[in-house]
Amino acid sequence: MGMLKEFKAFAMKGNVVDMAVGIVIGAAFGKIVTSVVNDIIMPPIGLLVGGVNFSELQVVLKEAVGETAAVTINYGNFIQVLIDFIIIAFAIFMVVKAMNAAKKKEATAPAAPPAPSKEEVLLAEIRDLLKNK
Repeated sequence: MGMLKEFKAFAMKGNVVDMAVGIVIGAAFGKIVTSVVNDIIMPPIGLLVGGVNFSELQVVLKEAVGETAAVTINYGNFIQVLIDFIIIAFAIFMVVKAMNAAKKKEATAPAAPPAPSKEEVLLAEIRDLLKNK
């Protein structure tokens, strides 16, 4: 039972739960970016370069023989995945940049000066009394 309690304590820590939420949102964001690239960005680019479907671009290393599939290098698919990566990396960069700017603002906020100690208050009173004489 000790290991189960230890795992529960670990899993319920704030950082682990935040990380899990981030992973789920990141996966969903990745699917959205993939759809944007495959369905919105690449078709017009393919049309501009002569009606090319990038997902079908490949170099055949060995033709298909009978039931054996062809051996190919699918560089068109690689181009699409590369564009996905660039978009996701840029989005993450912008989020990190915004978080760093927010932390920088928070760190540069001036802190209120500490209240004077009893000795300082007494010394200030003595100074003021001596000034008034």
